[in-house]
This record gives sequence, structure tokens and C-alpha cells, in this order.
Amino acid sequence: MNRQILRLAIPNIISNLSVPLLSSVDTALVGRLDGVYYLGALAIGGMIFNFLYWGFGFLRMGTTGLTATAYGGKNDAEVGVVLSRAVLTAILGSALLLVSQYLLFSGAMLIVSTSDEVREMAALYFYIRIWDAPAVLALFAIQGWFLGMQNARFPMYITIFINLLNIGLNIFFIYGLGMTVDGVAYGTVIAQYLGLIFALWLFFRYYGRGYIHLGRKALLAIEGLKRFFSVSRDIFIRTMSLIFTYSFFTIQSAALGDEYLAINTILMQLWYIMAYGVDGFAYAAESITGKYTGRGDRAGLLQAVKLLIAWGLGLGVAFSGIYFLLDEHLIRLFTDNPELIALGLTFFAWTIAAPLINSFCFMLDGIFIGATVTGPMRDSMLISTFLVFIPAYYLTVDLLGNHALWLAMTAYMLARGATLLWFLPRKVLAQVG
Repeated sequence: MNRQILRLAIPNIISNLSVPLLSSVDTALVGRLDGVYYLGALAIGGMIFNFLYWGFGFLRMGTTGLTATAYGGKNDAEVGVVLSRAVLTAILGSALLLVSQYLLFSGAMLIVSTSDEVREMAALYFYIRIWDAPAVLALFAIQGWFLGMQNARFPMYITIFINLLNIGLNIFFIYGLGMTVDGVAYGTVIAQYLGLIFALWLFFRYYGRGYIHLGRKALLAIEGLKRFFSVSRDIFIRTMSLIFTYSFFTIQSAALGDEYLAINTILMQLWYIMAYGVDGFAYAAESITGKYTGRGDRAGLLQAVKLLIAWGLGLGVAFSGIYFLLDEHLIRLFTDNPELIALGLTFFAWTIAAPLINSFCFMLDGIFIGATVTGPMRDSMLISTFLVFIPAYYLTVDLLGNHALWLAMTAYMLARGATLLWFLPRKVLAQVG
């Protein structure tokens, strides 16, 4: 079982770590430009796209779980229908984003309190980057399908290809052409479309047209649609709550001033690096638990759950140890501003503690997604966001200032792990055997 987990997890870890590598390089590039407002603009722009694209995260997560259960049950027809439904949903969703782009940015700016310079640069970034929406959403569906088919190598190839290309383009646009956040945006758009072309080539080369189902009867089958949209709805609500939390964090950071926004953005990069590393095992959990759920194999599912949680916790301990040993050195990777470095060290204890807490709930997320038990995930996130995170912040902000944001984030992650653990035997394990 450990070999099976590692076969899926290692490619996912490699590909996942390239995502925060890209984000970290962007932060480091922009963090060295004259004016902290460039870094603030990147943070605001990133927040908006997190809200928009993570909202469509069900295209990746739901597709993985539904494909894996169909694959485990040896239902090849349903495997193909899931992919077709997901891609069509991606096309419709991206069209909606493009049509409403001006409304989306204007609405975001109504709730963000920031300087005029940050607002201007964020607009420049947003109106370029929004044009990668069709490629991004289609890639969500295709990569989720690959993972559901127990193929972690292809998503790794695609992600590494996109992110290395993106890094190279960003460096060229900023240092070669003298651009700022617009260079980061153009680099991202170009890389995403080339990545989509690569993903389609892999699909047709190694799977062929046999898995494409465009027949109206298959796509509109009532039971299949109900399950697809039920899973998608729960993951969408769960993801919206997640995005709300991170967006609230960014908005309140901006309200404290450009310096706090900049350093919280840097420290959050270290959260993301850890999250993407542990998510390699969480993605493996989606594939494996989906397969055993589809087979109705309770013993295999129980063994997988235990081992996956153990792997996740082990990674969390390792990341906390690295952050403890390298504290200031890690901050210096993102900025050479002495004031920002000193400010970052003031809040770095929260970053050290985060992997120990966060890794547990990330693994449970993967287990629930793979088993397509999405209702409890939705409920867990709503509880953690609105009954823990928000009260924790407002009850402590007057006393603790920026520490209140990090305290609220930590309490939020603890609540996610605790509620998912409570649901685990009652919802995931109980449905098999």
C-alpha cells in the first residue's frame, strides 16, 4: 500500500511544489521592484484570481473523485462521460468569467481598502490575466481526470511545463523588457495556453478519442448529472468558504497598510509551499480512496486512510522543522527590504506552527474528495469559517493587531481538522462494506 501511495504522491509533490515555486519567484521578482505597491498589487490580483479560479476547483476535485470511483468500479463509459461533462462545464464557466470581467474587478475593488498605486497596478494585472480563464478551467478538468485514472505523471508533466515556462517568461518580461506586474500577467496567460495544448496532446496520444462522450443521452443522464452537480455544489460551497477566509485575510492585511500586506503575502507563500507539498499526498488520497470506494473494499480503504494520514503528519513535522531552522533566510528569499524582514520575524512563529496543524486537514480533504463524500467537507468549512475564523479575529484584533489574523487562521485550520476527523468514520468509512 505504501508503494501505491508513493507512486501517486511523489509526482504530485513534485508538480505541486512547482506551483508555489512560481508564486515565490513572482513575489521575489516583484518584491525587488521600486515601490511596495507592486507587491501589494500582485497580492490583490492573486486574491481575485484565487476567488475566481478556486471557485471552479470542483472541476479538478470533483472530476478526480467521480473518475476514480468509476475507474474502481470498472465503468469505462462513465469515466468518459465525467471528462466530457467537466470540460463542457469549464468552457461555459470561462465564457461567463470573460463576459463579466469588468463587473468582477469593480466589485472586488469595492471591498478592498488599499492605496491608489496598488489599485492601478492590480487593474493592469487583472485585465491581462483574465484571458487565461479558458485554459485554466479546461486544465482543471483534464488534470483531475488524469488523477482519477490513477495517473499522477501526466499532471506532473503538465504542471512543471507550465510553471517553468511561466517563470522564464516572467523573468524575460520583467528584466528583459522592463515590465512590472503586466509582465507577470502576460507570462501566465501564454504559459497556460501552451500547457493546455500539451495536456491535449498527452490525452490524445495515450488515451485516444475513446474516452470522449459527446452524446446528449449520456451527458444528460439524470442520475449522473445529479451526482456530478451534487458533488460540484458541495465542493463549490466549501471552496467559496475557503476563498472567503483567504480573501478576508488579504483584505484585512491591506487595511493595516502596504507593509503589513507585503509581509503577510510573503509569509503566506510559505504556507502555500507547505500546502502544495502535503497536497501531493492529498491528491494521492483522492485517487486511492476513490478507487477503493468504487470497488467497495472497506479493508483497503481503511488501510489507505491510516497510512495517508501518517504520511501527511510526517511531512508536516518536516516542514515545521525546516521553517524553524531557516526563518530569516526564508524571508530574505522574497525581499531584501530590512524593515520587511524585521516585521516578518515578528510573526514567523505562526509560520513554524502551521505545517503541524495544517497537514492533518489537508490529508482528510483528499480522503473525503476521493470518496465523493462532499457534504461533510462543505459543513466542516462553513463551521470553521463562520463559527471559528471570523469570531477569533474580531475578538482579538483590538488587542493583537496583525497577530489576530494569524491566530484566526491557525484556529480555522484546527477546526477544519477536528470536524473532518469527527465526520470520517460516520460518513466515509460507513459507506463501504
